[in-house]
Amino acid sequence: MFTSSDEPVGYAYDPIFRKWYSIELPCINTSNWFITSSSGLVCFMDSDSRSELYICNPVTKRCKRLEEPPGLKFSDYSALAISVNRISHHYTISIVKSKQVPGNFFQWDLSIHIYDSETMIWVTALTEVVTGWRAGDESVICDGVLYFLIYSTGGGAPENRHGLIMYNLLSRSSHGLLIRSFIPVPCPLTCGRLMNLKGKLVMVGGIGKHERPDIIKGIGIWVLNGKEWQEVARMPHKFFQGFGEFDDVFASSGTDDLIYIQSYGAPHLLGFDINLKQWKWSQKCPVVKRFPLQLFTGFCFEPRLEIAPFGGIDKFD
Repeated sequence: MFTSSDEPVGYAYDPIFRKWYSIELPCINTSNWFITSSSGLVCFMDSDSRSELYICNPVTKRCKRLEEPPGLKFSDYSALAISVNRISHHYTISIVKSKQVPGNFFQWDLSIHIYDSETMIWVTALTEVVTGWRAGDESVICDGVLYFLIYSTGGGAPENRHGLIMYNLLSRSSHGLLIRSFIPVPCPLTCGRLMNLKGKLVMVGGIGKHERPDIIKGIGIWVLNGKEWQEVARMPHKFFQGFGEFDDVFASSGTDDLIYIQSYGAPHLLGFDINLKQWKWSQKCPVVKRFPLQLFTGFCFEPRLEIAPFGGIDKFD
């Protein structure tokens, strides 16, 4: 969990020992960079030019800067994802870029760019103009498929504000409409957060009120089976109230069987074990809110000593 919006410093929480540890991350300049992780590696992308990318192991502090990705340098929205092969330790990084077509709010240029650590080359896999929808900053790779949320740009029903797109990274089709792979969300959402839990796509979403879908009334967790959403849990109201004031958008990430949810406005951290179906607050984070607009963000990563950012096994003397 980051505790400063200016510096990449904060605390890492160990759910086994239920302890917080002070941590400083390499390569990243500020906590508002794009961050994604998989199997011990974390990828950072700067939030300004979106052309500065690093891959690192936060435990060993080994770090590598990647070549600048192709496509639009200044996109309106970018979604970053990484997937590490647990056997070969090679990794794939994807960036979904979205930029409004000049003078047309309903049409957006969307492109998908893929980096392969074996070839060390970026490839633009797809470019397409999408009408009525745009991509955002939420994406994840599960079992060779890239999933990303898209957001309505108007013209549709007010409750139909989100959708999910899937793109097969193995076949990498460069033709055909992306919208054909559209999967509707299970209910009106205020926001959605995607994560890979043991190869399964999991979404944590803010459930909107029926009459006011932009106002949050609760939080749900779903797993995607094929093209159907299966509800796993809804946050009990006592935990929802435990956050105090809860905005319509919030942070959530996960790894293995654990999902974490946090409000941007407070350092409280709530965990959910998807196997045990158990909700539990973390130990209190050793940081206090110093001013009203202070924001707290974070991400999950799996500590692994042997995985290197160079696309192989790290060797130690």
